[in-house]
Amino acid sequence: MGVAKVAKLGRKTVLALGIAGLATVAVAQTVQDQEVPSAGLDLPANLQIFGKADPNIRKPTAIVNDVVITGTDVDQRVALITGLNKLTLKPEEINQLKLTVLRQLIDETLQIQEAKSNDITVDPKEIDSSFNRVAKNFEKTPDQMRGFLRQIGSSERTIRRQIEGEMAWSRLLRRRVDVNVSEAEAKEIIERLKKSTGTEEYRVYEIYMNATPDRAQEVHASMQKIIQQMREGAPFDYLAKTYSEASTKSVGGDLGWIRPAMLPDPLAKAAQEMQPGQVAGPIELPTGFSILYLAEKRQIGMADPKQAKLTLRQITVSFPKGTTEAQASTRAAAFSQATQKIKGCGDVASVAASQNAEVVDRDGIVIGSLPAALQTMILPLQVGQVTQPFGSVEDGVRVLVICGRDDPPAPGTPSVEQVQDQLADQRVNIRATRMLRDLRRDALIEYR
Repeated sequence: MGVAKVAKLGRKTVLALGIAGLATVAVAQTVQDQEVPSAGLDLPANLQIFGKADPNIRKPTAIVNDVVITGTDVDQRVALITGLNKLTLKPEEINQLKLTVLRQLIDETLQIQEAKSNDITVDPKEIDSSFNRVAKNFEKTPDQMRGFLRQIGSSERTIRRQIEGEMAWSRLLRRRVDVNVSEAEAKEIIERLKKSTGTEEYRVYEIYMNATPDRAQEVHASMQKIIQQMREGAPFDYLAKTYSEASTKSVGGDLGWIRPAMLPDPLAKAAQEMQPGQVAGPIELPTGFSILYLAEKRQIGMADPKQAKLTLRQITVSFPKGTTEAQASTRAAAFSQATQKIKGCGDVASVAASQNAEVVDRDGIVIGSLPAALQTMILPLQVGQVTQPFGSVEDGVRVLVICGRDDPPAPGTPSVEQVQDQLADQRVNIRATRMLRDLRRDALIEYR
């Protein structure tokens, strides 16, 4: 098992409803080695087609219980994903994404069909309202959103279809799945949480892919390609929504805050060996492979030091235009020597004046909102202490002086209702996975 450091990944979901879009329609396509019909036309042997593909052209890709999924459907969903996530994928990654999207569209079709067979439909007005909210999340009017979708090679239709699928499936689950979590069960979990106060728990994200023994090598290779995409900057939540086969794919693979005992042994061992911001995998499991991303870790029942609020004084020395790296290093060394002698915020003004530096006061700064490198520097500091100098030739060099620190209160024990809701969600996800598995097994799917 390998562990690779990657940049800390953001958690911004693609759309308000968890919608993940999908490829650009080619501006120019080249069709080679085609036999040119003898129609009295002066046609080139190798045709080059310019312009975007006509969205009205429907190229059958699969038929799911008599419902056609076209190549255009796949292309527009791929374009939605890459366009909204601002991704530039290699040709082989686009091909892999198209296969994944086709599977997602098949599942989406099965979900809508099963909902309709149970007299569950989604009113177009509800879809309108959801589409408008999606546009607002991207700071666009509905008309601007439609134009943007056309620009990236997608369409309003593909978003509306996904909204319909999510709403219909959610309503079917509410009708079909009756999950009863007793008060006694919730209280037992709360007691276990109290006893585990002070032990570590982890905020973990996972990409899981099922693998039978005959497909193990193929799936392992696919997951290595996914890790490579992360190294090249692809967001983890996008990759989880696109490739994961776990029920958490709709929330970007987020497993929430969990303790090692709640994970399979191979994943628990990996999580305990990782540092925040690291990815591990592919990790072999009895039924497949997982990629694990550790976002944060903390002690159960203890205050999170990253939530502390600081009062800071920032001292900055700027460099004249044309300053060389060597000159900046010399100036920064003198600045560092002067600032490390500061004894509390009362010293700042005189030291800044001696260094011809600028002073700026900042209040209410949450440690967790700062860049990771600054968090590491500041966490062990006490009131009155100073960070190491940081900056660049272009932006100048600065230090931060801690003038005040308000630590957050320890988190309270969750209520019985909160525990019941969390357990119910987990069990609904398990039931939803089983229902979808049964729909796939019974479906008539013809690939074209």
